[in-house]
Amino acid sequence: VQLQASGGGLVQSGGSLRLSCAASGRTFTNSALGWFRQAPGKEREFVAGIWWGGGVTSYADSVKGRFSISRDYAKNTLYLQMNRLTPEDTAVYYCAAASGPSPMMTMGNVGYWGQGTLVTVSS
Repeated sequence: VQLQASGGGLVQSGGSLRLSCAASGRTFTNSALGWFRQAPGKEREFVAGIWWGGGVTSYADSVKGRFSISRDYAKNTLYLQMNRLTPEDTAVYYCAAASGPSPMMTMGNVGYWGQGTLVTVSS
């Protein structure tokens, strides 16, 4: 399984970015894929997840209403649209695939990790 994340960068507070994750190596119909992030000096935390086969989504409270997770089923690509970014969103963002379909992903049920992509939000 390969998860190739891209789209990070530097953006001003209030701006937007879209992350992408190209998934390959297996079918994900019965799995959830999602995003985690890790800020400097902090633990990795769940951001958003989506059941690949059914499209059901889940979000961390800190990003609800600002971030939107989606997938292109045909292209096997996961997206994270991030709007109204704040400096507190600065982190390395990781694409992940869980072992089951629940979009409420946890560190414990992630089976595969992609490489991170850095998002820096300036004030």
